[in-house]
Amino acid sequence: MKVILQEDVKKVGAKGDIVEVADGYGRNYLLPRKLAVEANVANLHTAKTNAENKARRAQQEADEAKLLGAQLEKISVRIPIKIGKDGKLFGSVGGGDVAKALKKDRNLNIDKRKISISEEVTGIGTYEAVIKLHAETVIKMKVEVVEA
Repeated sequence: MKVILQEDVKKVGAKGDIVEVADGYGRNYLLPRKLAVEANVANLHTAKTNAENKARRAQQEADEAKLLGAQLEKISVRIPIKIGKDGKLFGSVGGGDVAKALKKDRNLNIDKRKISISEEVTGIGTYEAVIKLHAETVIKMKVEVVEA
């Protein structure tokens, strides 16, 4: 029996896959639990359309990430922070600080968990932040730490 999976099913397939299963397994387990629908002409057409839409959305997200990445590589962010007498920082500088600076200066919303600073920030200077915008789009951006 051919079915179209509506949910991920272990050892069978992922959501949207068209798979061949035993008749009893399909009729007695998958269909009553709404884990799958029978693969008739109408359902196959719907599944194909959904797969095309999903692929188009994924491609659009990748393109948008590349455009945003090209813009971010050209700019740098200044982060003011308190400095002690001996040149040591009060606190630390991390992805959250870079995200706040991007929001404040450039009005860009980037999740702080996607931003990491490649080396430890020990004082005033220029550092490099790595931003993972998409699975295939990872960019590097300059971060300037200055005295507040």
